[in-house]
Amino acid sequence: MTELRTERLLLRHWREADLDPWAALNADPEVRAHLGGPIAREQCAASIARYEADLTSRGWGWWAVEVMASGQLVGFAGLDPVDDGLPFGGVEVGWRLARSAWGHGYATESARAVLAYGFDALELPEIVAETMAENLRSQAVMRRLGMTHEPSYDFAGDGGQHVVFRLARPPSP
Repeated sequence: MTELRTERLLLRHWREADLDPWAALNADPEVRAHLGGPIAREQCAASIARYEADLTSRGWGWWAVEVMASGQLVGFAGLDPVDDGLPFGGVEVGWRLARSAWGHGYATESARAVLAYGFDALELPEIVAETMAENLRSQAVMRRLGMTHEPSYDFAGDGGQHVVFRLARPPSP
Protein backbone atom coordinates (compact mmCIF):
# COMPACT_ATOMS: atom_id res chain seq x y z
CA MET A 1 0.00 0.00 0.00
CA THR A 2 1.76 3.13 -1.24
CA GLU A 3 1.70 6.05 1.17
CA LEU A 4 3.81 9.19 1.03
CA ARG A 5 4.94 11.15 4.08
CA THR A 6 6.26 14.64 4.43
CA GLU A 7 7.26 16.53 7.54
CA ARG A 8 3.61 17.39 8.29
CA LEU A 9 1.45 15.38 5.91
CA LEU A 10 0.42 11.82 5.19
CA LEU A 11 -0.71 11.06 1.65
CA ARG A 12 -2.68 7.86 2.08
CA HIS A 13 -5.43 5.63 0.76
CA TRP A 14 -9.00 6.79 1.19
CA ARG A 15 -11.19 5.74 4.14
CA GLU A 16 -14.93 5.62 4.64
CA ALA A 17 -14.63 8.43 7.20
CA ASP A 18 -13.19 10.72 4.48
CA LEU A 19 -16.54 11.21 2.75
CA ASP A 20 -17.87 13.95 5.06
CA PRO A 21 -14.80 16.21 4.89
CA TRP A 22 -14.35 15.51 1.15
CA ALA A 23 -17.99 16.39 0.48
CA ALA A 24 -17.69 19.57 2.55
CA LEU A 25 -14.56 20.60 0.66
CA ASN A 26 -16.26 20.02 -2.71
CA ALA A 27 -19.42 21.86 -1.62
CA ASP A 28 -17.39 25.05 -1.06
CA PRO A 29 -17.89 27.39 -4.04
CA GLU A 30 -14.53 29.07 -3.39
CA VAL A 31 -12.62 25.76 -3.47
CA ARG A 32 -14.42 24.75 -6.66
CA ALA A 33 -14.34 28.21 -8.30
CA HIS A 34 -12.05 27.00 -11.12
CA LEU A 35 -13.46 23.47 -11.24
CA GLY A 36 -17.00 23.97 -12.50
CA GLY A 37 -18.65 24.76 -9.17
CA PRO A 38 -19.68 22.66 -6.17
CA ILE A 39 -20.50 18.98 -6.58
CA ALA A 40 -22.97 16.78 -4.71
CA ARG A 41 -22.14 14.28 -1.98
CA GLU A 42 -22.95 11.37 -4.32
CA GLN A 43 -20.38 12.63 -6.82
CA CYS A 44 -17.84 12.91 -3.99
CA ALA A 45 -18.51 9.30 -2.95
CA ALA A 46 -18.05 8.17 -6.56
CA SER A 47 -14.79 10.11 -6.86
CA ILE A 48 -13.41 8.53 -3.68
CA ALA A 49 -14.26 5.08 -5.08
CA ARG A 50 -12.42 5.89 -8.35
CA TYR A 51 -9.40 7.32 -6.54
CA GLU A 52 -9.14 4.31 -4.25
CA ALA A 53 -9.52 1.88 -7.16
CA ASP A 54 -6.65 3.59 -9.00
CA LEU A 55 -4.42 3.58 -5.90
CA THR A 56 -5.15 -0.10 -5.33
CA SER A 57 -4.70 -1.20 -8.94
CA ARG A 58 -1.66 0.80 -10.01
CA GLY A 59 -0.16 1.98 -6.71
CA TRP A 60 -0.49 5.70 -7.48
CA GLY A 61 -3.17 8.26 -8.22
CA TRP A 62 -5.03 10.77 -6.06
CA TRP A 63 -4.03 10.26 -2.42
CA ALA A 64 -6.03 11.61 0.51
CA VAL A 65 -3.99 14.33 2.26
CA GLU A 66 -4.08 14.18 6.04
CA VAL A 67 -2.40 16.54 8.50
CA MET A 68 -0.49 14.13 10.73
CA ALA A 69 -0.65 16.29 13.87
CA SER A 70 -4.46 16.38 13.84
CA GLY A 71 -5.47 13.40 11.67
CA GLN A 72 -7.65 15.82 9.68
CA LEU A 73 -8.32 15.16 5.98
CA VAL A 74 -7.60 18.44 4.19
CA GLY A 75 -7.85 17.37 0.55
CA PHE A 76 -6.07 15.35 -2.08
CA ALA A 77 -2.86 15.39 -4.08
CA GLY A 78 -1.49 13.03 -6.63
CA LEU A 79 -0.75 11.97 -10.15
CA ASP A 80 -3.09 11.01 -12.96
CA PRO A 81 -2.69 10.23 -16.65
CA VAL A 82 -3.54 13.24 -18.83
CA ASP A 83 -6.99 12.99 -20.41
CA ASP A 84 -7.16 11.95 -24.05
CA GLY A 85 -7.77 14.72 -26.56
CA LEU A 86 -5.54 17.34 -24.96
CA PRO A 87 -2.62 18.89 -26.89
CA PHE A 88 -0.12 17.06 -24.65
CA GLY A 89 0.16 13.70 -22.97
CA GLY A 90 1.84 12.14 -20.00
CA VAL A 91 1.06 12.34 -16.31
CA GLU A 92 -0.19 15.35 -14.40
CA VAL A 93 0.28 16.40 -10.80
CA GLY A 94 -2.59 18.03 -8.97
CA TRP A 95 -4.04 18.96 -5.60
CA ARG A 96 -7.23 20.27 -4.03
CA LEU A 97 -7.40 21.50 -0.47
CA ALA A 98 -10.10 22.70 1.88
CA ARG A 99 -10.12 26.47 2.27
CA SER A 100 -9.10 26.06 5.94
CA ALA A 101 -5.88 24.43 4.69
CA TRP A 102 -4.94 27.26 2.31
CA GLY A 103 -1.93 29.37 3.17
CA HIS A 104 -0.11 26.68 5.20
CA GLY A 105 2.13 25.40 2.41
CA TYR A 106 0.29 22.06 2.24
CA ALA A 107 -0.26 22.20 -1.53
CA THR A 108 3.44 22.74 -2.21
CA GLU A 109 4.52 20.21 0.41
CA SER A 110 2.20 17.46 -0.82
CA ALA A 111 2.96 18.17 -4.48
CA ARG A 112 6.72 17.96 -3.83
CA ALA A 113 6.24 14.48 -2.36
CA VAL A 114 4.10 13.47 -5.33
CA LEU A 115 6.66 14.80 -7.83
CA ALA A 116 9.47 12.94 -6.06
CA TYR A 117 7.44 9.74 -6.25
CA GLY A 118 6.67 10.29 -9.93
CA PHE A 119 10.30 10.91 -10.84
CA ASP A 120 12.00 8.43 -8.47
CA ALA A 121 9.59 5.49 -8.23
CA LEU A 122 7.78 5.77 -11.58
CA GLU A 123 10.77 7.20 -13.47
CA LEU A 124 8.55 9.60 -15.40
CA PRO A 125 10.50 11.80 -17.83
CA GLU A 126 8.20 14.79 -17.28
CA ILE A 127 5.21 15.75 -15.15
CA VAL A 128 2.70 18.42 -16.17
CA ALA A 129 0.10 20.46 -14.30
CA GLU A 130 -2.84 22.39 -15.70
CA THR A 131 -5.28 24.92 -14.33
CA MET A 132 -7.56 27.68 -15.46
CA ALA A 133 -5.75 30.82 -16.62
CA GLU A 134 -7.49 32.77 -13.81
CA ASN A 135 -6.32 30.38 -11.08
CA LEU A 136 -3.28 32.35 -9.98
CA ARG A 137 -3.01 30.52 -6.63
CA SER A 138 -2.40 27.16 -8.33
CA GLN A 139 -0.03 28.75 -10.81
CA ALA A 140 1.97 30.16 -7.88
CA VAL A 141 2.27 26.64 -6.43
CA MET A 142 3.41 25.34 -9.82
CA ARG A 143 6.13 27.97 -9.93
CA ARG A 144 7.23 27.17 -6.35
CA LEU A 145 7.59 23.55 -7.48
CA GLY A 146 10.00 24.68 -10.22
CA MET A 147 7.50 24.10 -13.01
CA THR A 148 7.52 26.37 -16.04
CA HIS A 149 4.64 27.53 -18.20
CA GLU A 150 4.48 25.71 -21.54
CA PRO A 151 2.31 27.92 -23.80
CA SER A 152 2.29 25.36 -26.63
CA TYR A 153 0.33 23.01 -24.31
CA ASP A 154 -2.31 25.61 -23.31
CA PHE A 155 -5.84 24.85 -24.47
CA ALA A 156 -9.44 26.06 -24.42
CA GLY A 157 -11.58 23.68 -22.42
CA ASP A 158 -14.47 23.47 -20.00
CA GLY A 159 -14.94 26.86 -18.41
CA GLY A 160 -12.35 28.75 -20.45
CA GLN A 161 -8.63 28.92 -21.13
CA HIS A 162 -6.35 26.39 -19.42
CA VAL A 163 -2.64 26.96 -18.86
CA VAL A 164 -0.14 24.12 -18.61
CA PHE A 165 3.10 23.95 -16.68
CA ARG A 166 5.74 21.24 -16.94
CA LEU A 167 8.72 19.90 -15.07
CA ALA A 168 11.33 17.56 -16.51
CA ARG A 169 12.83 14.78 -14.46
CA PRO A 170 15.95 16.06 -12.74
CA PRO A 171 19.21 14.54 -13.98
CA SER A 172 20.59 11.68 -11.88
CA PRO A 173 23.51 12.64 -9.65
